[in-house]
Amino acid sequence: MLSRRDLGKMAMAAVPLGALAPAAHAAKIDSKVKGVQLGAQSYSFRDRPMDKAIAAFKEVGLGECELWQGHVEPQGAGAAAREELRKWRLTTPLDHFTKVRKQWNDAGIELYSYNLSFNTSFTDEEIERGFLMAKAMGVKVITASSTLNAAKKVAPFADKHKVQVAMHGHDNLTDPQQFAKPESFAAAIAMSKYFMINLDIGHFVSAGYDPIDYLKQHHDRIVDLHIKDRTKAHANLPFGQGETPIKEVLQLLAKNKWKIPANIEYEYKGADAVVEVKKCFQFMKDALA
Repeated sequence: MLSRRDLGKMAMAAVPLGALAPAAHAAKIDSKVKGVQLGAQSYSFRDRPMDKAIAAFKEVGLGECELWQGHVEPQGAGAAAREELRKWRLTTPLDHFTKVRKQWNDAGIELYSYNLSFNTSFTDEEIERGFLMAKAMGVKVITASSTLNAAKKVAPFADKHKVQVAMHGHDNLTDPQQFAKPESFAAAIAMSKYFMINLDIGHFVSAGYDPIDYLKQHHDRIVDLHIKDRTKAHANLPFGQGETPIKEVLQLLAKNKWKIPANIEYEYKGADAVVEVKKCFQFMKDALA
């Protein structure tokens, strides 16, 4: 498997190469079923650089993407790499991110959101730059695996740029700064009218909550769903083998015509990512048939 640093370098290299000659726009891939937009978090293809992830989306037949920051940014570990990443964020020309958008457009795939997980190590300049990156990519939403204390720093920038930031939940119930409990999401959306929810229905079940009931109550603030199958014992399983009500969630979206993308996030252990994501996609299509 490629290292995170290699992925970052390859993602950066892919943009200018793809921009050398104008590509004809591919026909838009339609992956809506019964009015429900089915797509994927590109983290599902974390084993390959962005250009290969785009090819994977096309092979599976997915027309909508939540773009993982690891497909865009250079990645590494340690203090030196963290400073390099900060410098990269602050100095990379914004047209780099416009070209990222073009690569997805040219493949017929809608780039719906950018996953940039703000944390407390972000300076104000980095936070500001994150919003400028998102705007350059033309996305509607930034999704973030963040924390409540980081969210407080981000709120003024969301208000300034008028860009939605959807907080992603996990199942850590012991850290009060983590997004896991409904109360954590409520505290965040009270900070800014631009703060929304990226509900991971697998993690929500794993944390002991009911995504069906939560969707019914808060669908107006949920702008992105992560679809995975987990158990209450915190295991990731192939779709249909866990305790997550994937079928019922998708049918609820269709019945109520809620325009919330349902994005596959492939995390269980399987064979090739394309093979497994195809299975996930088929399960979702069958659930809506």
